[in-house]
Formats: sequence, structure tokens, C-alpha cells
Amino acid sequence: MFTRIYRIAPLLILTGLAHAQSFPSRPIRLVHGFATGSAIDVMGRPLAAKLSDILGQQVIVDSRPGATGGIANEAVAKSTPDGYTLLTAPGSSLTAVPHLQPVRFDPLRDFAAVVQTTAFSYMLVAHPSVPMQTARDLVALAKSRPGYLTYGSTGVGSGFHLAGEMFCHLAGVKMLHVPYRGGGAAAITDLMGGRVDLMWDALAVVRPQLLSGKLKAVGVTGSRRAAVLPNVPTIAESGLPGYEMLGWHGVLAPAATPRDVVERLNATVTKALAMPDIRDLWAAQNMDIVPTTPAQFGDLIRREHERYGKLIKTAGIKLN
Repeated sequence: MFTRIYRIAPLLILTGLAHAQSFPSRPIRLVHGFATGSAIDVMGRPLAAKLSDILGQQVIVDSRPGATGGIANEAVAKSTPDGYTLLTAPGSSLTAVPHLQPVRFDPLRDFAAVVQTTAFSYMLVAHPSVPMQTARDLVALAKSRPGYLTYGSTGVGSGFHLAGEMFCHLAGVKMLHVPYRGGGAAAITDLMGGRVDLMWDALAVVRPQLLSGKLKAVGVTGSRRAAVLPNVPTIAESGLPGYEMLGWHGVLAPAATPRDVVERLNATVTKALAMPDIRDLWAAQNMDIVPTTPAQFGDLIRREHERYGKLIKTAGIKLN
């Protein structure tokens, strides 16, 4: 009996190695849950191109907007766990939305964490006609007009929505939240047209409008200024001490994806992130590269799920 076990074990190891070496043998879909032009889309496409080059198989970006990323999250969670259907998602879509609305996926059980790809601050931007320049000005304006100011976001429970809710909670003000299905271009278009007053978004999305003067920057949500816009202060230093909100993106696979495939994907994404042109692109968009092991990324997802749950409960954030 023991002899038989010893004979089988090497065969299992060799089978796993062969599987890892043969993967991938066909195109891979990299799914995200937001519109073309959103931050996850802007950063996902150049990464997919690099992965295609490294793997020798096409990596196709598949945009499935809706339910603040929930449609894409559910689709990947229920897909065949073979490494050919992956999810790239912002942290809030995975870890905050389930605290706010019913979802048909479990962020802690339905996914295998592959790798974190970015960490970044958001940018608070406004239409040029809004009469304020700093976070202090915004607090004063919002207090003088309770519920009058509006801010757009990529959906209820998105990091940009929660950034606005945290601002209102800490400042003791009320502003009207206007969610956009899929986010991205539609929200920015309405902001530039003056149909909403403010928006929290990634610098990767709003930088062209800031440089052209179609929008104005009010503050950075993190603890340090953006290197590419050093004259824009943080929200904490310009009127709302203690305010900080950070975002992140990552790549995930369905929960039962073979471990060797997860490790191969982790190594491949990490290699792509280390390439000079990707590093330059991330830096230009004020995004830090944070490659992790699958275990480290899994720990981050659990911590963020707990953190967002506490924020949503403390601030009394509810569906509109």
C-alpha cells in the first residue's frame, strides 16, 4: 500500500508541473465591471497587452459594467476555475459593496487572490464654476447650502462614493450623491457640463480635464500630494484634518483555480509591473505598483472588507 502511495505522489507532482507549463494554451479574458474610460479600464488595458506578450496568448479585456462592479464579480466567481477567466477589480467593488446591497458573490470565499496591482489616492475635482478652491472652502459652502451640492460617482458603494460619504461624515455636511451606472465617461461628461458639482475619481481618469482647465483640482485623498500635481494639497492639510481614503486594484481568479495556475499568473503580472514603460505609466497616473504574493493580497482583501464594513456602519451609509 505504502509503495503504491509513493509511486502515485511523484505522478501527481509531475502532473501539476505539466499543467503549469502548458498554461495558457488559449486566450485569457480579463473581466472588469466598469465602463470604458474608467480607472480600472485605463490601467487594465496596457497591463493586458504586456501579459499577452509575456504569455504568448492574447489577454482580452472584457468590460461588463453594472451594479458597481457586481455583474463582473459574479460572472467571474461562477466561471470555470481554470485560469482563463480573471477579474481585475477595485477594492471597494469587492469589499464595500457587499455591505451595502445584496450580491451573489462572497468576496472572501468565491475568489482566489492572484496579485495586487496598484495603490493610489483619489482626486477631488470640481466644475470650474463651483465657488471654492480648497477643502476648507467646500466645507463652508456645503454648510451654507445643505443638500444643494451634488457629487457624482461610479456607483453606490464604489470607493469614490465612500470618499464623498466620509468627507460629509467628518465635515458634518450634506451633499447629494449621484451614482452613474458603470461610471467613467458619463460621470465626467456631466461634471464638465455642470450637471453635477463635484467628483472623487482616480487621477488616471481626470488628469486630461485638469490639464485642459475643464475641471479644477480641489484636493488629494491620501496622506501625500501627487508627484505629478504637486501644487494640489491633500484634503487633510487644506481643511479637513484626519481625512484619508485610498484605493487599490488587483487581479483575482475563481476560488477553485489550481494553485500552480495562480502562482504562474502572479509571477507573470509581477513581471509585467516591473517593466519600465508600465512603471512610468503608473507613476504618471499617481499610482503606486504594489506587487504581492497571493497570500498577501488575500490578507488585504480580508482587512479591507472589515474596514469598509466599519466605515459604512459608523457613517450610516445607506443605499440612495
